[in-house]
Amino acid sequence: MKNQVAERMSGLHDEAAFQILAQANELEAQGKSIIHLEIGQPDFNTPGNIIEAAYKAMKEGKTGYTPSQGIVPLREAIAEYAGNYKKVKTDASEIVVTPGAKAVMFFTMLMLTQEGDEVIYPNPGYPIYDSVIKFSGAKPVPMPLLEKNGFRVDIKKLEQDINSRTKVIIINNPCNPTGGMLLKDDIYAIAEMVRDKGIYILSDEIYDRLIFGEKPPSIATVPGMKDWTIILDGFSKTYSMTGWRLGYGIMNRELAKHMSMLMVNSAACAASMTQWAAIEALRGPQDEIVKMVCAFKERRDYLIGALNGIKGIQCLKPGGAFYVFPNISSFGLSSDEFSRRLLEDAGVAAASGTAFGNYGEGFIRFSYANSLENLKIAVDRLDTFCKRI
Repeated sequence: MKNQVAERMSGLHDEAAFQILAQANELEAQGKSIIHLEIGQPDFNTPGNIIEAAYKAMKEGKTGYTPSQGIVPLREAIAEYAGNYKKVKTDASEIVVTPGAKAVMFFTMLMLTQEGDEVIYPNPGYPIYDSVIKFSGAKPVPMPLLEKNGFRVDIKKLEQDINSRTKVIIINNPCNPTGGMLLKDDIYAIAEMVRDKGIYILSDEIYDRLIFGEKPPSIATVPGMKDWTIILDGFSKTYSMTGWRLGYGIMNRELAKHMSMLMVNSAACAASMTQWAAIEALRGPQDEIVKMVCAFKERRDYLIGALNGIKGIQCLKPGGAFYVFPNISSFGLSSDEFSRRLLEDAGVAAASGTAFGNYGEGFIRFSYANSLENLKIAVDRLDTFCKRI
């Protein structure tokens, strides 16, 4: 019997990195050695003080329902953090806590868009952007991030794509999958072209603590943009809390009320003990985060040099996150075929560039959220593999 699901379900698609992870795990179960560079998950443990805070909260009985918008102490801590680190002046009434930052993407599209609207999103970019735009009924309009531009936004092209139907523009800084960065001038140029046009910016800042040079401003700090910006952030990447499922959005007070209503009608609330632990993450020692960023920078620098030393591969140096996006087009294989064969023949799991959009063809994504030792093994296997193609 064929299930009669709603037509809108056809717009949703899987996240390829998890599909590749499943394939790699199957090969490992068969006894094959696999180096995992496909998944965007820090290989560091959640800092002990955060774990202790969650345990303490549970021991104190903080295990029940919480307000759908999030507990006030956490929202106050997020506001404090946003002021100190993002330079965004906000308060608890403008913050919505969600079970994972993906929910902020989903809720933003449900809250702001409908059939006939258009949403401009980065391509190559995080694949769930395209998925949730389609689910909302809006039309996804790709914003090409090209290697020749350093994977930055082509401001002139973006301006051409904006029209009366444009409702939201998504920016991700630094970007998954390229690690590319929008510079201050890019941020201000985007703000200038959307100001007074009734266009919202969904600013995905989930990697903004993982930057290896000068930090560009959040677009919410540009004069006139705060009320038109929804900041997406969370705890998964910065604090190595991927499985804790905790994110948040910062937006104007009226939008926060609407997003809270979406929380009421879906997840109800984020887990209580996780929220109390997040307060410790934001206000506790940051030493482990500093160490993690230093380790990622060391891995990035090694990997860029090693990849560019392999004949046929060229790779730009990313400014942030923990990904590289090497160009493998010289080998005459599609991105899908290259990544498939690399996994099956060489035991290196990587994501195909087209998993992040059609502008990712000719590239693959490596996550360097793995040890330096394993990265060296992966490079040796990649070098051997490339010589055999």
